[in-house]
Amino acid sequence: MSFDPSSITTRERPHGMPFRIGKIGHVVLQVADLARSVDFYVNVLGMEVSDVYGEEMMAGGMVFLRFSPDHHGLALVGGLDGPAGNIELNHVAFEVGNLDEVFRAREHLKAAGAQIDFDGRRRAGCQFAVEFRDPDNHRLEIYFGIDQVGSPGASRPRGEWKGAPSLEAAVADPVAGQDATVFDKSLLGQN
Repeated sequence: MSFDPSSITTRERPHGMPFRIGKIGHVVLQVADLARSVDFYVNVLGMEVSDVYGEEMMAGGMVFLRFSPDHHGLALVGGLDGPAGNIELNHVAFEVGNLDEVFRAREHLKAAGAQIDFDGRRRAGCQFAVEFRDPDNHRLEIYFGIDQVGSPGASRPRGEWKGAPSLEAAVADPVAGQDATVFDKSLLGQN
């Protein structure tokens, strides 16, 4: 089956919808070692445990984690047989408050031994990002500055997309209208 991008680009949200989805509410991941994964998400990414289900409530156990006032933004279920294949789920992205935090996240992830797949700026959305893996091979992203689509509903034209192979390169060559402010200039010397 062939995919024709031009058949998709003209699709719009139907008028009269009785609801509007804002942001992802939460994601649930299956993991091989629940304690190891909780350690990663708490100690490496700074999330907090809200609640825990023992094996009697959920096969493999389940841990609810939060990073906002919501009860949970991520839940982990034990019982994965080996590393995640990343077939069904491509990645989960977490937004941070400024560009400095993306730089600091990258250094923190390196120090924690996380596998970093990419840092810099991809194309569509133009966000500054660091992409990495959790202990079960789930692909994750920490980002800042994703393009906002307001009225009249048009996103940034393809001709303005500009990939960058590192955070430093993305800051040095921002896309039109992008806030590339790094408050702590010492972060720009890190790789």
